[in-house]
Amino acid sequence: MPAKRYELIVFDWDGTLMDSAAAIVRAIQAACRDLGLPEPEDVRARHVIGLGLSDALSYAVPELTEARYAEMVARYRHHYLSRDQELVLFEGIDSTLKRLADGGWRLAVATGKSRVGLDRALAHTGLGAHFHATRCADECFSKPHPAMLEELMAELAVPAGRTLMIGDTTHDLLMAQNAGVDGLAVTFGAHEPATLASVPSVAQVATPGELDQWLLANA
Repeated sequence: MPAKRYELIVFDWDGTLMDSAAAIVRAIQAACRDLGLPEPEDVRARHVIGLGLSDALSYAVPELTEARYAEMVARYRHHYLSRDQELVLFEGIDSTLKRLADGGWRLAVATGKSRVGLDRALAHTGLGAHFHATRCADECFSKPHPAMLEELMAELAVPAGRTLMIGDTTHDLLMAQNAGVDGLAVTFGAHEPATLASVPSVAQVATPGELDQWLLANA
């Protein structure tokens, strides 16, 4: 068996492992309707997926005032959590993660979700046992700051040159760049291929199956 190129593979969650981008967009737009604020267009709402909630709402809803931030967060969480049990992993993701874990790679998650949100998703999907460490936006600086990756690498004692970050947004790829690690772009999530191409990556993959094959050949 050839030597591993990477020791640590870090995954974004929403739009990379879980097919949740559309649900996030709908929840943002529904929360805006509740508060009587202009609804962002889909492309604007999709752009913020992967960011911490504060940064995401500031960009997606520029009309939101600080005084109404807590109300907006509450309405967003209401709409998202009311249906998050219906969300599913992208097809084949569970088997890819199992293969990597069984093959000896260290796996981690770096996500814009809150700790409560990620723990809920890990329990719902049953994927928690595959991951050696996780970081959330309410524990670190939000993407594209490198803190999540830096903390994961320090915790698992893996250098940047042996770490791969996989994500569906430019926020993920910029975080990888800022941390000095390779980034791999998946184009089946929130950001379009042309947008992802604006940030250097080792490759773009268009389907979960292509992701599995790329990791099999290159990780």
